[in-house]
Amino acid sequence: MTISTAMIKELRERTGAGMMDCKKALQETGGDLELAIEELRKKGAAAAAKRAGRIAAEGAIACLSDDSHSVLVEVNCETDFVAKDDSFRAFCNIVADSILHALPEGNADLGALRISDAVSTPEGFRTIEDARQGLITKIGENISVRRFALMPSGQGVVGQYLHGSRIGVLVNLSGGSDALKLDIAMHIAASRPLCISAQDMDAQVLERERGIYESQAAESGKPPAIVEKMVEGRIRKFLAENTLLGQPFVKNPDITVGELVKSEGVSVLAMERFEVGEGLEKRSDDFVAEVMSQAAG
Repeated sequence: MTISTAMIKELRERTGAGMMDCKKALQETGGDLELAIEELRKKGAAAAAKRAGRIAAEGAIACLSDDSHSVLVEVNCETDFVAKDDSFRAFCNIVADSILHALPEGNADLGALRISDAVSTPEGFRTIEDARQGLITKIGENISVRRFALMPSGQGVVGQYLHGSRIGVLVNLSGGSDALKLDIAMHIAASRPLCISAQDMDAQVLERERGIYESQAAESGKPPAIVEKMVEGRIRKFLAENTLLGQPFVKNPDITVGELVKSEGVSVLAMERFEVGEGLEKRSDDFVAEVMSQAAG
């Protein structure tokens, strides 16, 4: 059977696969479009499995809201080039929209989430996992949905801020103006607080810092009572620098964020901050070594 250009074009539009892959799939299935789609999706699953071990530490943060919730989601890829691709950005928004509609409790079943019927995908994918595998086939990189955070808006007012596509913030205040929500969200993006207040600080983190300060202070040779005061002073400084309410407000360092929200008569109920690739091993390409390796092979 002759495979026409129109058939290849239609298959490519429906799957997002490359031109030659579409032609080959149609040839292998005798021109049957539906069988060719199924064949390409099988190959997509195989490609996804093959690339699953490759480091994906680039990517983008997406943020969406509706009347009841706001969501942050981090989707990773292997290179910054793909992170700027329109297809990749569209996938990020599809994932965020699907989470916002389904309100899942964790990442375990994220791939099975159904894409909203209101969202049109050129390839006709209806689940997150199908869309992810299709995107891997199309762009040739490992893609993973790393994490998401849902914040209900019923308890207060949620502010959100995206710094480009690499940093995303959600903050829930008990009240306040839109300008205040944005100011606090932008402060969180810039200042990286670990938690809202000193009472929220992770006990293990605090214990680790205390151990470091005790070792440093002990080397000073000062009396134990003085050493203890030195340690407590450094702990107070650490808490001030790493808690949202203790940090100097970025737009007015003469006051802390805690003083700012108190003057506005509001409190901070919750916050989330995502930065692309934080805590992940970064990809390091040695192109000279790669070329030499290929030449030797």
